[in-house]
Amino acid sequence: MNLKDIHNIYFIGIGGIGMSALARYFNANNKLVSGYDKTPTDITNGLKELGIEVNFTDSVENIKSVLQNKETTLIVYTPAIPKNHEQLNYFKNNGFKVFKRSQILGLITENTFCLAVAGTHGKTTTTSILGHLMHECQVPLTAFLGGISENYNSNLILGGNEVSVVEADEFDRSFLTLSPNLACITSMDADHLDIYGDASELKKSFEDFTKRIKPNGKLFIKNGLPLSGITYGIEDDSDYTIQNIKIYNGTYVFDVKTPKTELENLKFNLPGRHNLSNALVALAMAVEYGCPNQQLAKALASYKGVKRRFTYHIKTDDFVFIDDYAHHPEEINAVHQAVREMYPNKKVLAIFQPHLYSRTNDFADEFAKSLSQFDELLLLDIYPARELPIPGVTSAWLLEKVSHKNKQLIGKNELLTKIHESQAQVILTMGAGDIGEEVRHIKKEFSYAN
Repeated sequence: MNLKDIHNIYFIGIGGIGMSALARYFNANNKLVSGYDKTPTDITNGLKELGIEVNFTDSVENIKSVLQNKETTLIVYTPAIPKNHEQLNYFKNNGFKVFKRSQILGLITENTFCLAVAGTHGKTTTTSILGHLMHECQVPLTAFLGGISENYNSNLILGGNEVSVVEADEFDRSFLTLSPNLACITSMDADHLDIYGDASELKKSFEDFTKRIKPNGKLFIKNGLPLSGITYGIEDDSDYTIQNIKIYNGTYVFDVKTPKTELENLKFNLPGRHNLSNALVALAMAVEYGCPNQQLAKALASYKGVKRRFTYHIKTDDFVFIDDYAHHPEEINAVHQAVREMYPNKKVLAIFQPHLYSRTNDFADEFAKSLSQFDELLLLDIYPARELPIPGVTSAWLLEKVSHKNKQLIGKNELLTKIHESQAQVILTMGAGDIGEEVRHIKKEFSYAN
């Protein structure tokens, strides 16, 4: 399919973070873009401000006549859409070009020099760092991000069509539609077992992804992963390694040893060793692409982060409120490490909303262990997303497994009261469900208090 022949693009699930980036891209390239989503959000409001029409009722009546030309109309959907979706089935049954988001991303990027970031954790942050570094080095690129970059207040960086920077998503094996020139794998922890069945199948899909790299392409892998490629790591013997780490006022200052040279006194403002690791591989990919070292150092220091990735909402001497997307035990461990490194002597209250019954079931013991590290825990009900309940898998069941005593199961309506009752000086909200909607209430309440 030639995208040049397409005039109208209709997105089913347009409010998704990856879908909305594509919608913005096509809109910027003068296509007529519209779509459906279940509920209005900040993302759909942002699309509407660009003149993109969004409807919120799944009915065939909402499909405009302009979309009826099968030759010039493309339908894009996300795998999260249920199989009984009326609009999606109408397009499928009437011979329209219907593609998954990942397939369209594959089409867009196949004629570009493509840098792809894969891994079960760290994809969004790494992709946004890499997009920012290369954009600041004047590379003519488009970067599709899986989160809202604080530097650009968008999930899309537009600066040209020669190079693409993309998040390579292992969910539903989506990343096998890509054919990158440079790729990295940040982690291969078990996840999405509702799709893969077991961890060995997930590992195999990452191996399949490495075979998608174009001839003469390069693969970067975190040191210790069971794959071969250019290695990166912190204070180890990797090809790219961070050395001499210091912290000044919440900023990391460090050196990077590359295969050819050493970069000294680099600065990076995101807390946590996991974020240092993400910055390192983004830097390594940009170096191998050919970006100049001096410009890269300046760009790295100006990187501000991604919304809901260790995002500070209140930061005073005696009260700190941080929100993070962490929804897997390893991600919670990473947030814990970052918080303890930045605030070694302060009490920390964690508020966690589990995401998916299947994930909670698959990693219950690991979740309990990671959540037990905080001084206090408030646990919300499981956010079901695309799933039906699994008998016996509840937040109460998970809470039983948490080892310390300072823990409670609460409803969202009790959140503010419970935070007021706590003596903690650092408050953390974590989860991939709708807990992000509570952040503004907490921020408003405690900004006045502080």
